[in-house]
Amino acid sequence: MGAIDDEVTTRELRSKLSDVLGRAMYGGERIGVTRNGKLVAVVISPDDLEALEEFEMAQDVAAYRQAKAEDDGTRVSLDELRAGLRQ
Repeated sequence: MGAIDDEVTTRELRSKLSDVLGRAMYGGERIGVTRNGKLVAVVISPDDLEALEEFEMAQDVAAYRQAKAEDDGTRVSLDELRAGLRQ
């Protein structure tokens, strides 16, 4: 997976949708969609989406494991938290 391979405007996307989808699905390209010169969306393949979701899940699991390892067992009640925020 890499950066965006190409960009199309929303106007171009209307006329090139089939081509853009084919390039993403079969060519593995990432195609940015722009509106008024700003990137508003990216068309990616289902494989890219799955890989991104797996990466995100791995990060979440790693963060959970780190937080669990660093947990000292001390807890703060909701009332204590609220009281501390008012100070």
